[in-house]
Formats: sequence, C-alpha cells, structure tokens
Amino acid sequence: MKKKLKVIDLFCGVGGLSFGFAHNDNFEIVAANEILPNMARAYSLNHPTVKVYVEDIKDFNVKKIENDLNIKKDEVDIIIGGPPCQAYSTIGKRLIDDPKGKLFQEYYRVLKDFNPKLFLFENVRGLLSMQGGELLETIISLFKSLGYKVQYKLLNAADFGAPQIRERVVIIGSKLKNDFNYPEATHCDVESLTLFNKKLKPYLTLEEAISDLPFIKSGEESFEYASGPKNDFQNLMRINSSTQVVDHNAPNNNARLVKIMELLPDGGTPEDLPENLRPTSGFKNTYCRLWWKRPAPTITRNLSTPSSSRCIHPIAPRPLTTREGSRIQCFPDNYQFYGSRSDRNLQIGNAVPTFLSEALAKSILESFRLDNLI
Repeated sequence: MKKKLKVIDLFCGVGGLSFGFAHNDNFEIVAANEILPNMARAYSLNHPTVKVYVEDIKDFNVKKIENDLNIKKDEVDIIIGGPPCQAYSTIGKRLIDDPKGKLFQEYYRVLKDFNPKLFLFENVRGLLSMQGGELLETIISLFKSLGYKVQYKLLNAADFGAPQIRERVVIIGSKLKNDFNYPEATHCDVESLTLFNKKLKPYLTLEEAISDLPFIKSGEESFEYASGPKNDFQNLMRINSSTQVVDHNAPNNNARLVKIMELLPDGGTPEDLPENLRPTSGFKNTYCRLWWKRPAPTITRNLSTPSSSRCIHPIAPRPLTTREGSRIQCFPDNYQFYGSRSDRNLQIGNAVPTFLSEALAKSILESFRLDNLI
C-alpha cells in the first residue's frame, strides 16, 4: 500500500486550504483544529474522516494526537494553516512574548512540537507591509530557528483559475533536501496575454462562474439551475451535485436600497447614482456593483451586505447569495456549509479558494517525490 503523507490543518475554517490535500490520494488529513463550533461542524460535514478538535489552539498538542489517533509526532509530514490576521498586532521581536500574538505563537509551538518535514503558512497580503516589513522578517526568522528553509511568495488565486482577484502570502518551510517550487500560473489578465505567455488562459470572469445559477431578485430564492453547465468551470462545480441549487437565496433589502442597486451600471459605484439616492455613509468600494465580464474582487464574510465592500450582483438588484460566494471561492455545489446565512458567509468569506489549495498541494507533493519520500 502506497504511503500517504499525513497532514494536520490548523485554523482549518471550512476547509478551503484542506481541499487540495483532501482531494489528492497522496495525502491524508489526520487532524484539524478550529475554535468556532459552526465552522468546525461544516468542516466535519465535508471531511468526515478527519478528527476535528473544536477548541482553542492553545489546547491542541502532540499528546492528543498520540492518544486519540495513535499517531506519533514524527509520523506527521505536513502542517498547514494560517492564524487569523488579528494576531499580527504587535511589533517585531516582541511578537512571540506578546499575548496579542498568541495565535502565531501557538502555530509556532505546534510546529516546534511536531517538527513536520514541511509546513505551509498562509495569510493576508497586508502581512508583507505590517510594521514596515519587520513583522514578516521576525516570523521568517522564528521559522528558521526551528531548522526550516523558509521562502515566501504572494500568490493570486485568479492566476490558478479562480474567478476572483484574491492575493495571499504563502510561506513554505521545508526540511527536505530540495528547494520548494511554487506552482506556476495557469491564467492571467487578458491585457497581459502576449506571444510570450500564450499558453496561459484569460482570467475566469464572474459570468463564467455563476451564469448557470438562477436569476433571482431581493428576497427571492430558487432551487432550479437556470441552465446546464456552460463551461468547464461550471461542469466542475456541478460534479456529484444535487439537481437542486442550495444556499441560493437573497436578503430582503428595503425598497430604497433595491432602487439604488437597480440604477447601478455594471461595475458601478454610488457616484453613478442620482445625488438624492447616493448613500451618505460607507467607503469608496461600498454599495458597488460587480463586473460581469471580470473576476470578482476579494470577497469577504459580508458578501451579502451591499454596504460592505463591492458585492452587488452585476445584473440583479441584490448582493451576492451564499451559493454565488461559494462559486467565487471555487467550492463545488455539493460542498456543505452550516448555520445561519451569516455563519455560512463567514465560512466562505474567510476561506482559501480551493483552486489555490490544489495548486499548492501538487507543488508540495512534487517536493516529497524529489526526495523519494513518496
């Protein structure tokens, strides 16, 4: 029987970062940690064989894995995850001693205790500039102090086929002999397509991602697909899915807000509205319509809230539905979320797009193959 690489997922959320490892037969996710009960329940619904520890990360340790799963710490090959960015509120070398940095401290502790052959740490783009770059240097030096070769790169999920411009800092630490090679982009902006990169595909647009979903208005719900799959992405999203659409319902917004959304052009902002209808609060990217022929910008947990960052459907007078948000994050239609609309949108908005996870899992697998460890 072929050896599978054992993986632990910290701060696992709903499983976006786990996805590429869970759907690759060369890996086995043995344990995951998540503090939010509904988030952990959703993870378990999609990863029923994984032992999920629903607890504060500080309570997660080697003894539990050895006692509960009969897995020795040196049998864990890979640790993945990324502490929520609220952990990065302290300066430089005081991070490891500051309670505000405790989430990162716990990630570091788990790495130190398990000593996996490779780890993947992902986080927001802002990590590059926090504290003028000093924080990132501190994080990397701490990882290096554990004996890891450490490298980092800013990756955009759209470059790997996601219909969303979503950038994440991906730090890889390795104790393998070979150097880790980040995955190569498969897609690029149409304007960047030239004779030199003609092998790349154009970015996936929002239209290509969600045009088979039913057209609904504010306060409506529909369970019927508007059409069959129209492209490879939609085909992929609908493999093994039910004949019915789930989580495709729109909030019941008030008449004035609906009127605002009706008058917004494709990609429009409040500046495109009559002055008497322009919202008096919000930021430049609030109450804004998405573009039909472009990827979505980074979606957030507030993907169904028009007063949040750009999330109004390109055609319908409403914000995105949970199902549309799920498509943008590349979760297949049979992926399950749990709890209220707010819970489900949090699970989706906080996730790593599954296409990015799949690309990273393949690159990690190649590193182990080069070392003849699989």
